[in-house]
Amino acid sequence: MAIFNYVAIDKDGKESKGRLEASGNQDAMEQMRQKGLYPISINEEKDKNDGSPLRNREIPGGPKPAKSALSLSFGGVSAKQITVFTRQLATLIGSGLPLVRALYVLERQEKSGILKTTIRGLAEQVEGGSSFSEALSKFPKAFPPLYVNTVKAGEAGGVLEVVLTRLAEFAEKSQRLEGRIKSAMVYPALVLTMALSVLGFLITFIVPKFLQIFKEMNVELPVMTKVLLVVSDFARSRWYIGIGLVVLLIVLWNVLYSLPVTKLLIDKGKLEIPVMGQLLRKIAIARFSRTLGTLLSSGVPILQSLMVSKDTTGNEAMARSIVVVHDAVREGETIAKPLLKAGLFPAMAVNMISVGEETGALDQMLLKVADVYDEEVDVTVTGLMSLLEPFLIIGLGMIVGFIVIAMFLPLFQLVTALGGG
Repeated sequence: MAIFNYVAIDKDGKESKGRLEASGNQDAMEQMRQKGLYPISINEEKDKNDGSPLRNREIPGGPKPAKSALSLSFGGVSAKQITVFTRQLATLIGSGLPLVRALYVLERQEKSGILKTTIRGLAEQVEGGSSFSEALSKFPKAFPPLYVNTVKAGEAGGVLEVVLTRLAEFAEKSQRLEGRIKSAMVYPALVLTMALSVLGFLITFIVPKFLQIFKEMNVELPVMTKVLLVVSDFARSRWYIGIGLVVLLIVLWNVLYSLPVTKLLIDKGKLEIPVMGQLLRKIAIARFSRTLGTLLSSGVPILQSLMVSKDTTGNEAMARSIVVVHDAVREGETIAKPLLKAGLFPAMAVNMISVGEETGALDQMLLKVADVYDEEVDVTVTGLMSLLEPFLIIGLGMIVGFIVIAMFLPLFQLVTALGGG
């Protein structure tokens, strides 16, 4: 028998600490569940002789200890992989499979890679006495705070299967929105790529040949042709300057965006851009509403939910307004009033949130707000892309037309001069 120190949550969600005697981690966890406690962490007391924790040793009849190497953070796991993993884990737990066994089942079916190693690490951490949320927190690059906090709330409420299903649905809807945006941008991106390729070919290979002919014939070049000559010469012999300027601008942008003051100014400016600013605002509102609604429906406290949700907006100005809302709610105010005062959320969204608070269905109303703005984002992106396509074609036509006219003007002058002579 050994002495274990534990931290647990009771049925009311209150944290409690204590000590108990058990033969191993699993026995300690079983004793705590019989007392109505849900374990967050269980640590065996250190040996008096050498000071090393007994939980790092093999305990006869007990679970295998968690390997310290697996407490490292792993990246390189895609959002789609995490979504599939979450959905499958919810299904296995819902069918009555214990969490550790379900994790090992998923680990065995996964092909070798980072996700397989991560799942094995989760299984060994849980088997070693950690709660599932605590194990997830050891892999922050794969499981963000939203995921960990939602699972923690599900553990406290004894509804892990439900919150995992909600997380999977949340991720699927978010990925669906991103997919629609990306698919709408495919055609304009292809048109722009082809346009730049054609222009690069004309300026680099075709224009110099024409200009060489004009030089040999000693033709006086018009202004348009001289401009084209400068551009062509720069593209062929001084291209590195252009690349250097692009790199410099990227570095300067990253430096400015890393500073809190300039980041706030830039993000505020983004929201004021005509049309595009409204699109960015709608995307941020949809992300915030869906995240907050998912957390609240999973049982995460509202103050903690607000602090997690602010990081999903992707905009520093909107994130700071949510911090103001957090502080106001902590003082006893509603969410809607400080949101409206911040002026960054549309009246429709604020009114829907206010109705949700009044009816006691804030989580459901937030999810409806997210659905509404997801649709608006989809419509806005589709409309923007349909407008962008003709502008790209017209722009390409004007540039090609400029090149053609600039190359043929000297020929017209030459023909006119010969005809007059």
